[in-house]
Amino acid sequence: MQTTEISSASLRSAAQPQPPSTLARHETIAGWLFATPALIGLLTFTALPIIASLILVFLHYDLLTPPKWAGIGNITRLGSDTRMFTIYWNTLRLVIGATLLNNVLGLLLAVGVNRSMPSVLRYFLRTSIFFPVLTTTASLAVVWRFLLTQDRGVVNYLLGQIGLGPVPWLSSSNWALISAIIYDVWKSCGYLMVIYLAGLQGIPNSYYEAAQIDGANRLQLFRHITLPLISPTAFFAIVISLIGAFQIFDNVWVLTEGGPGDASRVIAMYIYEKAFKGFEMGYASAVSLTLFAILIALTLGQFYGARRWVHYE
Repeated sequence: MQTTEISSASLRSAAQPQPPSTLARHETIAGWLFATPALIGLLTFTALPIIASLILVFLHYDLLTPPKWAGIGNITRLGSDTRMFTIYWNTLRLVIGATLLNNVLGLLLAVGVNRSMPSVLRYFLRTSIFFPVLTTTASLAVVWRFLLTQDRGVVNYLLGQIGLGPVPWLSSSNWALISAIIYDVWKSCGYLMVIYLAGLQGIPNSYYEAAQIDGANRLQLFRHITLPLISPTAFFAIVISLIGAFQIFDNVWVLTEGGPGDASRVIAMYIYEKAFKGFEMGYASAVSLTLFAILIALTLGQFYGARRWVHYE
């Protein structure tokens, strides 16, 4: 009889809900367990390289001999590196062109594929525009290099058919950077189209219906409803596209290899060449530190300026 009473009491206690503190502790442990792989990857591939770069700034290290103390020599060298300023100017032009065109074209494409149309056509257009994002950058750049070749390129052949002379897309200092921008826009605007499309589909149709009843035309709908309501989406798209444009490397490398001369060389290529071609790991880390500082400053500036034009519901 006593055993039966003890068993019944044990069952009742097991059926009772756990205290909130115990449940919260278990949820916290489970959350940390799920986050551990991502945290290990973040620590291994992001945090540790940043710390190593900060240390290498003060060292002379060529990967072959033990590092030597350099003090602030790598930092002071930045001020006299005129080549770095030229490359930063190329990078700035690439960033402005790619960020502006990617966002404008991505928004326009999103508005276009968001309109009423047959579902088959809608899926075909969205897939076609987004497809370049799924393909490796290097393989696409090889194809574009063939298309833009001055003598045998398809683009110059088509231009010749309408009476325009061949353009030295990849061999001219005036056109090499433009070619890299055109390729990046073709490759990346589909990704931004998907982001803007998600923002457009989050706008209730009732807003447009009410404005149309009041007599608003399409341009007024876009100006006074679409743009304000997708401003948070646009802010996110601009931030990630700006950061991505500063880090462009592979498409320029395959298309022009930074040439002719330094006409299309960007800062990511310069860091790579200093580190793994010139074996100047310390100075490459100092240059990468300038890029890190610029990205931090621009991102903080965008967050500060977003308070004036980003509208949250």
